[in-house]
Amino acid sequence: MWKMVRESRRFSCEWVISLGLMLIILTIDGARAELLQWSLKPDFATCQKTDDAVWAEYAGGQDCIRFFSGGTIKDAPVVIVLLRGDTVGWVKRKPADIPDNTVKAQKGRAERTAQVIDVPVIVLERPGTFGSTGNHLRRRQAPEFLALNSALDAIKQRYNIQQFVLMGHSGGATAAAALLTLGRNDVSCAVLTSGAFGLLERAQMLRAESGLKQRPGRDTTGLPTPYDPMEHIRGFVRNPQLKIIVIGNPRDRVAPFVLQRRFVDLLTGNGYSAQLMTYGAFPPQYHKLRDDIGLKQAATCAKQL
Repeated sequence: MWKMVRESRRFSCEWVISLGLMLIILTIDGARAELLQWSLKPDFATCQKTDDAVWAEYAGGQDCIRFFSGGTIKDAPVVIVLLRGDTVGWVKRKPADIPDNTVKAQKGRAERTAQVIDVPVIVLERPGTFGSTGNHLRRRQAPEFLALNSALDAIKQRYNIQQFVLMGHSGGATAAAALLTLGRNDVSCAVLTSGAFGLLERAQMLRAESGLKQRPGRDTTGLPTPYDPMEHIRGFVRNPQLKIIVIGNPRDRVAPFVLQRRFVDLLTGNGYSAQLMTYGAFPPQYHKLRDDIGLKQAATCAKQL
């Protein structure tokens, strides 16, 4: 009889432990699958309690910037930072209607990317998108880039990262270039694919092509005074190790290739190591480049350090 009682108690204890573990796993999975909110206002207390987030303070503002990492970024000698292009078409959607708009999906993207290229990566989310506070409709204004710069400082300090390789596409390339103009000396390489430069001239070109009324002095966002990396070249640090690779397609209908070329000419004319590459792109916009060429170039850069 006592043996039966002991067996019953042991079974009950094991069942409780198993149930507890299942609840913990379900809780973790639920958190990872949590929908990411857009266009949030910054709140310090909430940011402090949020995994994969840093509090970014900068001249004139503050934001909570989300990031998702893959591979081992702690004490890493080099990490690739990925900055995606504009996602303005998703700003007014419900979070559930935005593709891959969960912690689990974004973390998975970072982990898969790091595994494929064999270099740790951080997907740094631009203000107002994928859980980062701010307003994506005010992109390409100075506060967007100041927030990202402060966030990168905080991430570097938290994880003791030595060097970054920046890889940005489209508006993310503009953001990566803007970070370089803010005096960063911890970037060894920047790969900028289909980047938007010469922002006011670009806006004029795109409006003319679309038959829209011109709005002198206004970016395509409708806002004045965009922060244009081409106008802040002198902010680049004189780092002999810094390599800048601009990749585009001459038929690009979103980010005119002629302005990408001009950006590279400005860099080389001011003594920086920059090169322009042309690569195949998908029609009809010829803006998205084929073969993940930007990521491949960034991985090559990182492995050469």
